[in-house]
Amino acid sequence: MPLTLYTFASPPKFYALTGVLVPICWIAFALLAAAGLWMGFFVAPTDATQGEVYRVIFIHVPAAWMCMVLYLVMAFWAAIGWAFKTRLASMVARSLAPTGAMFAFLALWTGAFWGKPTWGTWWVWDARLTSTLILLFLYLGYIALVEAIDDPRRADQAGALLAVVGAVNVPIIYFSVKWWNTLHQGASVSVMAAPKMAQTMLTAMLLMTFAFWAYSFAVVFTRTRAHILERERGAGWVNQLVGKGSMA
Repeated sequence: MPLTLYTFASPPKFYALTGVLVPICWIAFALLAAAGLWMGFFVAPTDATQGEVYRVIFIHVPAAWMCMVLYLVMAFWAAIGWAFKTRLASMVARSLAPTGAMFAFLALWTGAFWGKPTWGTWWVWDARLTSTLILLFLYLGYIALVEAIDDPRRADQAGALLAVVGAVNVPIIYFSVKWWNTLHQGASVSVMAAPKMAQTMLTAMLLMTFAFWAYSFAVVFTRTRAHILERERGAGWVNQLVGKGSMA
């Protein structure tokens, strides 16, 4: 059967595919994270201005990127599930939310850890920090909303509305350092300009970014598989799968 855009849109085929991909993603995460951390903490040179404390960027910056991108991906799949009544898209959106919230919290926590020696305080009501905190609340609000409604379809619709409306906060985070006078430094990496850091620093940051992507795929696929089993219980293929598992 030829592969098409909709080949793995059905829960059984998606479940089978991700069963193969999850271990690969975990292996990729372990290798990329080990290489990124080693290069970032032991190979990259000491920053002339900030000293050793700058090394938190190898976790902070990729986490900040991930929390923004994952929110847009979550809003996209939530909107697809809402518009086309596709169960799998809504399940993927639900699976993305906890991972995105974790990265938002990690970005805020590492930012505070970096801000204390740099700014002299753990927190300031800076435009980028505040908008990232709002992003964390949007993630948590989405999770709370879909879990509070018993009917899965109504929960998916309500969550999709919140996710799509909340997506406007992502460009606010990204452009906040340009739109307002903030303490937060501008982007060190841009697709439109040469990087403002040493090559080893950039390599370490990109390795950690790819590691976080691999981690996200692994946990989101695993969580989606759990949602599929929960929502599709009673279906013949799920009963057969559970039966085989109980016999093993």
